[in-house]
Parts: sequence; C-alpha cells; structure tokens
Amino acid sequence: MKVVQRQNHSFNQVRRQHTFYTIERILSISRLIKPTLGDNSLSKFSAVYRRTLTCIAASLMALPLVAQAADGKIPDPLTIVVGYAPGGAADLTARAYAEQLRKDGAGTIIVENRTGASGRIGLNYVKDSAPNGGRVYLMASPLMTIFPLTYKDPGYDTKKDFRAIATLVDIPTAISAGADQPFNDMKGFVEWVKTTQPKGSSMGVATLGSSGHLGILAVNTNHNLKIEPVAYRGASPMLIDVASGVVPIGWDAVASMMSLNQAGKIKFLGVSGTKRLDTLPDVKTLSEQGFPEFEAATSFYAIVAPSKIPDATAAALEAAFMKASANEELKKQLGEKGLLVAPANGADTAKRGAAELETWRPVVKRAGIQMD
Repeated sequence: MKVVQRQNHSFNQVRRQHTFYTIERILSISRLIKPTLGDNSLSKFSAVYRRTLTCIAASLMALPLVAQAADGKIPDPLTIVVGYAPGGAADLTARAYAEQLRKDGAGTIIVENRTGASGRIGLNYVKDSAPNGGRVYLMASPLMTIFPLTYKDPGYDTKKDFRAIATLVDIPTAISAGADQPFNDMKGFVEWVKTTQPKGSSMGVATLGSSGHLGILAVNTNHNLKIEPVAYRGASPMLIDVASGVVPIGWDAVASMMSLNQAGKIKFLGVSGTKRLDTLPDVKTLSEQGFPEFEAATSFYAIVAPSKIPDATAAALEAAFMKASANEELKKQLGEKGLLVAPANGADTAKRGAAELETWRPVVKRAGIQMD
C-alpha cells in the first residue's frame, strides 16, 4: 500500500504542475490580448476569461495524465488491454506479465478487459487512445494474420494503426468436449456426428475468423460434415457451455482449458500443431487422428501500441516486456498452463505477422470466407 500511495502522490504532483503550467500559458496569452481591447470589451473579456480559466483548470485537474517514459522506464500507469473475458488464455497472460513487470520495478500496471467482436472492441479502444504508450493491447495473432483477410472492414489497419512492441507467448490450441460426452477424441466426435446428428453439430469458438474457425470449415469440406462455428465473447463463457454440454465441442488455447480439464469438467479431443505437447503427452494431435486441417491452427500473443507512439517509449516498453519474458518463474508459471513463452522484439513480431498473413491468404480464399 505504501508504494501505491507514493506513486499516487508523485502522479498528483505531475498533474498539478501540468495544470499550473497551462494556466500560466493562458495568462501570457491574455496579456497579449488586453492591449488590443477597449474598456467595455476588456470588461466583458475579463468576465468570460475568468469563467473559462476556471473551467479549463478544473478539467485539467480531472484528466488522467500518464507520466512519459524517461531514462528507459515505461509509462506509469500502464494499462494492458485484453479483448476477451477474464479467465481465458489472453487474460492469464496479461496478468502474469503485469505482475512480472511490477516485480521488475515498473509502476502501476492495470489489466483492463474490453470484450466483444472477437477482440476488435479492445483493439480499436487502444487504436483510438492517446499515442503516449500508457495503453497497449495484448493482441491475439489472428487479429493481424487472419482478420484482415476474413473481414471486409475489420475497423483497423494493422500496418498503419499499430506498432508491434514484442511477442510474448506461442499459444498451443486444442479441441475439447464436456467430460460426459460419449466420444473421447476428434475421430470419435466425427463418427458421433455422422451417426447421430443428421442435421449437423456445432463448435464453440472465442474468435470468428480464427485459425480454429478456418480449420473446422476445412474439416466440413473434406469430411462432408456440417459443424457450425458458434462465437462467444471469450473462452470462459464458451468453455462453460462446453462443460455443460450446451455446445458439444469447443476450440481455443490449451491454457484456457487446463483448469477445467484438471477439475474433470472437460476432456481434450486433440491438440493442434504437428507434435504432442509436453504438458499433455497422452493427447494426440488432431493431425495424428486424420485432421491435418489444424496443423497450422496455433497462434501467438503480442503487445502492440498506437502507431504514433514515441520511439523512446516504444523502446522502453519493448525492453520491459523482453526482460519479463526472460524470467524463469514466469516461463514455468505460463508453461504449466499450456502457454509457451517465446519472446521476440517489435521488428521480428511485425515480420512474423506479415509472413503468417501471406500463409493464410490462400487458405481464406479457398474457404471463401468474407464477414462484415
């Protein structure tokens, strides 16, 4: 508590100094204006001037200022915006890094959940923020590698609107089902659909237009199935429905599913990628089971900021997140949840995003996906 109080005290000092400076500037301007006014005009001006000055001062005192990065330090406070509900893989990642940043000497770190539109509400919230580095976004890679291809107008331009700061983790994904479902792997689910669900079935996803969404559409085509993707406002509400049987299967990050799996509420039907996970050695890959459509259905989380962020602030943020990624305890903590710490700087993050965008381009074209 003492640390927070000192930080708030310093923050308020900055706010007062900023206000007094602004008032001083207004006074300077008024001295230039007064000689040009007559007596009557000057009287009217003075009354309006006093009211205006009072309003401006009060407004400035209420504004949440952000201390700019100096001497290699990140902005204080720093808000990490997450576009998905609390409890999912993105939220777990943001909170783990927020805690490590604090341990590394950062000031106040806030994690803010802005859910909806498959992560785009939170992303656009950051896009429209002041480019001072005080608010950054934990971006799931489909927002930069797939959404520009699957949405007519996603509401942003990754290259123009954002600057990549750092990659944090790679995200193994999986398909899961409620523990009481009559199938135990993806192959069993497909057989169940063919024999008992003549009208088709469904799969919960936290993000429409994601690699999981594309994967299940490819499975539909290749196996003559009708499995409809159902979008949720995050992994947590989706997995609640999976565990209770409202939706038969769900696709998301392994990290989002681990706690429910360990509690015996859900079971893994298969993991994405080309090899089994060290944390789930007995769970077959979906490719092993005859579904290569999910080999590329992995993603990553990266920190991005508004494109006009000052270079010095971007460099400070990059260094802070890279330092946090090097912490062995953080790696262990996230690894146990199925998230693989895989740090990369801003330049390499941007290159990876651009390369994966081109990888997905022909896949999206073949699938014929175009969403509003």
